[in-house]
Amino acid sequence: MPSEKARRTSVKKAERNKATRSLAKSIVSRTRKAIASGDMEAANTANAEAASVLDKAVKKGSLHPNNAARRKSRLATQVSRLV
Repeated sequence: MPSEKARRTSVKKAERNKATRSLAKSIVSRTRKAIASGDMEAANTANAEAASVLDKAVKKGSLHPNNAARRKSRLATQVSRLV
């Protein structure tokens, strides 16, 4: 049986990580919608915001650095194809 304190800690950590990852998913989804609409200005703004949120998730330890880098790269590629 894990100790009570370890269980409490892991529950708190899971809640924080879930909130951070959920925010990242929402922002990435918003970016994809902007790309799909074809609005270059909105896509660039949303892409910058997504990159920032993904970097913050990495800093907090909610996402693996390679995972965030891959997501940012794919979004940037999609935005660059709009031109």
